[in-house]
Amino acid sequence: QLIFEVSKTKELMMMRLFTVVLIFQVIHRIECLVYSGKISGLLFDCDGVLAETEPDAHRPAFNQVFRERGFSAEWDKELYGKLLETGGGKERMTAYWNEVGWPNGYESEEAQQELVKELHLAKTEKFNEIIDSGSVPLRPGVERLINEALKAQVPVGVCSTSNERAVTNLVKTLLPEAFPSMKIFAGDIVANKKPAPDVYLLAADSMELDPMRCVVIEDSSIGLASAKAAGMTCVITTSSYAYTEDFTLADLIVSDLDNGKISLSVLENLLP
Repeated sequence: QLIFEVSKTKELMMMRLFTVVLIFQVIHRIECLVYSGKISGLLFDCDGVLAETEPDAHRPAFNQVFRERGFSAEWDKELYGKLLETGGGKERMTAYWNEVGWPNGYESEEAQQELVKELHLAKTEKFNEIIDSGSVPLRPGVERLINEALKAQVPVGVCSTSNERAVTNLVKTLLPEAFPSMKIFAGDIVANKKPAPDVYLLAADSMELDPMRCVVIEDSSIGLASAKAAGMTCVITTSSYAYTEDFTLADLIVSDLDNGKISLSVLENLLP
């Protein structure tokens, strides 16, 4: 009798355990089914999209390096806004000095390229120090949307014209939990930077995504042009510098992801 009751108790406990496991499996399946999986991938620009880095980190870092090297260049907010029309930090410095004249001793193209490369490496170090300090936060809704995408098993990537080390450090610092699951495509990884579509097409190819079912989050007209040229849907989150640009081609324009109430289901409805 005692053996029978012990056996029956064990059987009841196993049934209860099985029921609990089954309930958790059902809950997980329901959570996954909330999102239908129509989006192939979610791709973010970095600067101005993940965080307001242009006014609060990039510009100060450029100016600090210029001062330390004894150059007279001082990029104020208005000038820097215009310079942002050129994608990439090295390209930005080149465009600036092509316009105002190069410092003495840098007349040859080879010397100019070496100077720009050297300054950009130093600037990246300054930028990373600013990011590491914690003074530049994520923009509203960024972490929420990334977590929603990863939970629904939607691949997430960052596609930027900025230096790969700078972008990686920013993502690792500001999104430490999501970082291991995110892919980064940045800097000179492609020959032609935004507004060319190369970086987004590379991301789609590397991550095995369907460009027609990818959604890009951008903040600038050159980023928008890049995304659309890649055949992707693009949402603009207006930033401090680029808010006055022409976003006619955008599929949706919001001030930020929280104010725009952007979720995977909202993004899915934007797909062609």
